[in-house]
Amino acid sequence: MTETIARPPRRIDYVPLTDLPPAPRNPKRHELELIIDSIRMHGLVETPVVDERTHKTLHGHGRRESLIEMQIRGMPAPDGVVIDEDGGWLVPVQRGWASRSDAEAEAVAIKLNRLPGEGGWDPRTFAEVLEDLATNEAELFDSLAIPHDEIDKMLGLVDPETLPGGGREDEAALLHLPDDGERESALSPDDEGRAPQTCPACGHMFTPGH
Repeated sequence: MTETIARPPRRIDYVPLTDLPPAPRNPKRHELELIIDSIRMHGLVETPVVDERTHKTLHGHGRRESLIEMQIRGMPAPDGVVIDEDGGWLVPVQRGWASRSDAEAEAVAIKLNRLPGEGGWDPRTFAEVLEDLATNEAELFDSLAIPHDEIDKMLGLVDPETLPGGGREDEAALLHLPDDGERESALSPDDEGRAPQTCPACGHMFTPGH
């Protein structure tokens, strides 16, 4: 027999933005203008998380600060935020998780910010998505705010002809990665000694004869 849970252990509650206090110590820095622009464009997609033990923000300080700044600037409430009868903003927050100590709360807060980015990016898929956005959705591409050198570094690992429409999309897209001990930005020559070169048309790296 399945037991019915009256209130699920994880839930979304709408709380006044002014009732969402920050954690005492939050080492994460935020590019508020980028977050504000993202919320303005897409709405509040990811909700902040509240620690039930401390009743303070566990994750989502950047979104919290950005929403406060948007309200101060007189910007309209974004999608996902509800306006109460007094004009205040009600923000959806995830509830139900409680830390066992201040140390655990701070460790979890760091993990929630740090671990999602540890896997890096798959160069081929990343290049395909960027190519599509740059070609078809310039505003969305610009909103990514990825530094040009970071994009160049990633695309430098992909032969552009192996991307969709490039003529050899059925081939593996990765070029030779740096050997151990070499500079991260360097690319190794292939087995026949051919070093990667930059395509004058698109700026991508490729190995001659491949």
